[in-house]
Amino acid sequence: MPASQPRFKRILLKLSGEALMGSDAYGINWRTITGIVTEIKEVVDLGVQVGVVIGGGNIFRGVAPAARGMDRAQADYMGMLATVMNALALQDAMRAAGMASRVQSALNIEQVVEPYIRAKAIRYLEQGRTVVFAGGTGNPFFTTDTAAALRGAEIGAEIVLKATKVDGVYSADPQKDPSARRYDRISFDEAIARNIAVMDATAFALCRDQKLPVKVFSIFREGALRRVTMGEDEGTLVYC
Repeated sequence: MPASQPRFKRILLKLSGEALMGSDAYGINWRTITGIVTEIKEVVDLGVQVGVVIGGGNIFRGVAPAARGMDRAQADYMGMLATVMNALALQDAMRAAGMASRVQSALNIEQVVEPYIRAKAIRYLEQGRTVVFAGGTGNPFFTTDTAAALRGAEIGAEIVLKATKVDGVYSADPQKDPSARRYDRISFDEAIARNIAVMDATAFALCRDQKLPVKVFSIFREGALRRVTMGEDEGTLVYC
C-alpha cells in the first residue's frame, strides 16, 4: 500500500539546464519548465521543503562554440551566469504557478538575486518557500552536481534527487544496449568501481562522505518526483 505521508521532509533537487530545453536545441522551453514546476508544486503542497540546484547547459550550449580555446575559469564563470538566468526563469514559472520561492546565488549579483546565505536559505525552507540555488559553488572547476551535493549537505537535506532524462541508473546505455538493466539500488562504492557516471567524482565523494543518498530518476515521467518523495519504487537509489 502506498505511503500516505512523504518519506522525506527536506530534499535537494538537482535539475540540469538541458532539462529545461525540452525538444529545443538550446534555450528554455516554456511548456517544459511549466511542467517541471507543476511536478515541484505537487511535492511542495505535500509539505515537503524543496531546494533546487539548477545547471546552465541549455544556455551555455548556445555560446559554447565561441568559448572554444577560452580560459577554463572564464568559461566556467559564463556557465555560472547561465545558471542565474535559468534560476530566474524557474522562479518566474513558480510565481505563475502560485508558489513562493527565492533565488540565492553563489555569485554576488545583488541587483538581480540575493547572495547565498545558509541560515536564510534554511529559514526560507522552514517557511515553505522553495529555494533555487544558482551560480554553482561560486568557483570555477566545480560542476553544478558538486554544487547540489554541497548545498544538500549544508541545508540538511535528507536526499539529493538527481533529475535526468532516463528513469534510473543502468548497467549500460539503454538506448544502445537493449539488454541493459536498471538498478533499483547501488552503493556509491559499487557505482564508482563500475565507473557509472551518475554524478561527477567530486559530487559523488561528497555525498558518500556526508552519508547523503542520491536518487536518480526521470523528471519527465509524470508524477515521478512525487513518487520518489513518497518513498515509492521509482528510479535508482545510490546509497552509502
